[in-house]
Formats: sequence, structure tokens, C-alpha cells
Amino acid sequence: MKFKTYLLFFVMAALTIVMVACGTDSEEEETDNNDSDDTSSASAETDDSETTEPTELEGSVVIDGSGTVYPLMARLAEEYMITEEEGVSVEVGRAGSSAGFGKFLVEDGTDFNDASRKIKDEEQAKADELGIEVKEMKVALDGLTFVINKDNDWASELTEEDLLNIFRADGGVTKWSDINPDFPDEEIQTYGPNENHGTYEFFYENILEEQDLISTVNLQQEYSTLVKLVSEDVNGIGFFGFGYYVNNQDQLQAVNVDFGEGPVEPTLDTIAEDGDYAPFTRPVFTYLNVDMAKEKPQVLDYALYVANHVNEFAGETGFAPLPEAEVQEYVDFLEGLK
Repeated sequence: MKFKTYLLFFVMAALTIVMVACGTDSEEEETDNNDSDDTSSASAETDDSETTEPTELEGSVVIDGSGTVYPLMARLAEEYMITEEEGVSVEVGRAGSSAGFGKFLVEDGTDFNDASRKIKDEEQAKADELGIEVKEMKVALDGLTFVINKDNDWASELTEEDLLNIFRADGGVTKWSDINPDFPDEEIQTYGPNENHGTYEFFYENILEEQDLISTVNLQQEYSTLVKLVSEDVNGIGFFGFGYYVNNQDQLQAVNVDFGEGPVEPTLDTIAEDGDYAPFTRPVFTYLNVDMAKEKPQVLDYALYVANHVNEFAGETGFAPLPEAEVQEYVDFLEGLK
């Protein structure tokens, strides 16, 4: 009897030990499963957060063209690289509108071409021939500004006709006294940008209406050279965009132009397509290679930055800003390329 009692006791003890061991294993397994679930959840959250982080852009954006537009585009490029995308290099050249189109309208050409005049029919035909989709974007308004030497105290106010006669081959004006007998009996020295520049083409085509320029006009590639020449020549008079005058007011003075209702000073307030300085006001542009914008994210991103911020920097670089509704049209177009 005692043997059976001891046997039963040992059997019950063994069963108890087995049950306890099994319970411990279950708890550990459950804990392990919970830990695994937590890890998976955390991993999923990490993956989700990683996929939503914006990707930093890299690469280059290549721009050339107008020397007139250069200060505005260079300022935008500088701000973009500092505050927006440090990994993107925006290179801005100033070969001139026409020379720039030569670099733009080729296979693997520049991404943008800045221009101080509209694209010509033959340039658009070249784009079509190459299969390049071009988007014209107006970036600001500029006022063609005539500048004279700081010591010139007689020609600070001239009529539109006076200015045209000074630069026209058949204008009949070679000396200051030809305009007004009270002016000095001295030869007028004329200066301007050369044929690579849209400013020259705007002046020749829109202002002179394609009449020949005076044969003695001194045409230069670099605007800085024009500033220097006029600043050192008391009998000199030159022309270029308002921005170059603004940045060199310490060396030059602008001619106030009488269009028929009294002299008008070129300023950011008078330079407008319907303003007091309207006869000498022109839009300036950048032209985008749309195919490049579709292929290279940094090009599209920079184009959007220009459209969204150009009015912020127009005034400080010597340009009148565009109406916001006009700018928004470019933003909408570019957003549609995403």
C-alpha cells in the first residue's frame, strides 16, 4: 500500500514539473512573439518614414544667354544653391541672347537660354527641326536706358527723337550742338552692345525700326566695357538695360526721355508696358528646354524656383516685376510636368 502511495506521489510531482516547464516555455514564446511584432511594427514605421523623406537633388543646371538678364538669373541661382538645393550646381553664362540660342538649340545643349528679346522664327524652326520643345517664360520688365557721363550737364533731358537722331545714320546729328545750339560744339561718341545681344536687336528692330546705325557707333560685347567707356568720355552716350545703370549710378547718369508729355525718368515705377516709360519698356525672358526639365529633376525644380521667386529679386537687380497672375501661369505649366 505504501509503495502505491509513493508511486502516485512521484507521478503527480513529475506531472507538475512538466506543466510548469510547459507554461514557462509558452510565456517565453508569447513574449518573443510580442517582441517580434513590436520590432516588425517599428521597422514598418521606419520604412514608411524613410519613403516619405524628400530626396536631395544633385547634378547641374546650365544657363546661358542674355547679358541683360544675367544679374537677375545669377541672383536667383545663388539663392537657390544656398537655401534650396546645395547639391545642385546652377551655372549662369552671359554670351548674349543670340549667341546663347546657338548653345541652346543643339543636341544636349543648355537647359535654359536667357534672352532680352523674343525667340526668332528661324530659331523656333531650328528647335522644331531638332525636336526640342521650348517654353518661353517672361521673367521681368526692363527699360532701355540711355546713359551719359557724370560731368555732362547739358543732355540729362532729351526727346525720343533726339536720341534716335543721335544713333541713326541719317539722323543729321554728329555734334551736341546739332541738337541744341546751346550744347557744346563737340562730336558725340556713341556706344552700345554688339549684335550678340538682344538689347542691340531690340534697339535696332523696335526702336530704330531697322534703320541703319551711325557708322561711328562703338559696339561692345561686355556691358562693363560700355560703363567704363561712357564714364571716361564726357561726350559719350550709350544704351543698355536699366539694371546696368542702377548698378553703376556712381559712374553714370541716365537720360530722362521726353516722349511728348515731358521728361520721364526710367525707374521701377515708370518701366511698364502701359507706363510712362512704355515706349522703351520691353519684357525679358528665359527659355526652357522642356525635354531637359522632364528628364532632369533638378532642371524642373530650378524652373519652378524661378517662377515662384523671380518677382522677389526683380527689383533689387534693376527690373520691374511681372503681374502675379502671369507668373502663376508659368507655375501651373511647370507643375504639370511633374
